[in-house]
Amino acid sequence: MNKIPAAVLAATGSVGQRFVQLLDNHPWFEVVALTASDRSVGKTYQEACHWVLTEPMPDWAKKMVVQPSEPDKLKARIYFSAMPADAARELEPRFAAAGGCVVSNASAYRKEPDVPILLPEVNPDHIRLIERQRSARGWKGCILTNPNCTSTGLTVALKALQNRFGLRRAFVVSMQAISGAGYPGVASLDILDNVLPYISGEEEKVAWEPRKMLGELTDGGIRLAELTISAHTNRVAVSDGHLVCLSLELGQKAALNEVRQALAEYQAPEVSRSLPSAPQPPIVVRDEPDRPQPRLDRMTGKGMTTVVGRLQEDAIFDVRMVILSHNTIRGAAGGAIYNAELLVESGLM
Repeated sequence: MNKIPAAVLAATGSVGQRFVQLLDNHPWFEVVALTASDRSVGKTYQEACHWVLTEPMPDWAKKMVVQPSEPDKLKARIYFSAMPADAARELEPRFAAAGGCVVSNASAYRKEPDVPILLPEVNPDHIRLIERQRSARGWKGCILTNPNCTSTGLTVALKALQNRFGLRRAFVVSMQAISGAGYPGVASLDILDNVLPYISGEEEKVAWEPRKMLGELTDGGIRLAELTISAHTNRVAVSDGHLVCLSLELGQKAALNEVRQALAEYQAPEVSRSLPSAPQPPIVVRDEPDRPQPRLDRMTGKGMTTVVGRLQEDAIFDVRMVILSHNTIRGAAGGAIYNAELLVESGLM
């Protein structure tokens, strides 16, 4: 197929850099433009960007001239947005109104009833909201979002168990990597030898977003899943990889081996299963008593697979486990690219 021209909005930030790295040699998409703030416009990407990833900056990106985030100046069909929420709320609709498909990592439009929060291995049918979005807003393009990086791995695991047993209540404690705060992020004197037990807005996202993704698409929109989530979110001194400790009450009682089997055997719906970024398998279950660990397990499935371990019976609810997801790959740029692939596969470009 001819590659689809794509732009990365806010390409110099940490998530923007991850977009650039993951889109290098992508079989479906070709980056034709990189944007950033006014202070970077007109510079080459190499001059404008303080590259923080361990993977090298792609050669094609180094000499690309950074452009402003203006839809009439860019010649792309898909726009991968790494913009902060305030900028996204203002600018993303302009790209959608001009006919662009905005695949956003920002939180600005996740709560809109006609904007899907997508995990292709969980709720690919929600992409049909785009048809309603275009009709209601008069857009030729669209906005679709991926979830908060902590909600991602949590929701993948919850989906596998929802399908088999149903869900009632969840108690969640996160230990979130510093890369989730962007660059320069958290000051070293705040995070070294420390745990920060507050991340603004994070607990609310983790408590609500999975309910939308696990909800049912109806004629009236998304009916939220009947699941109560209590969430505590913490920032820890880990570079990449969000760890979530989950205690869960199931809709029906299940033996521990049945829960393990449901997680290990879970497969993405067929439409999402063979896309270029699809994790194979979506979930890996580790049986060692001390896994998963961010440093050892975050790159499972090239950083796209959800890793579950420490599976045990729970004294208050039914079952508990530890879930690991790579926050800047599966939980951010990689997830958005997977969503864009689903958009193309669904014929909604």
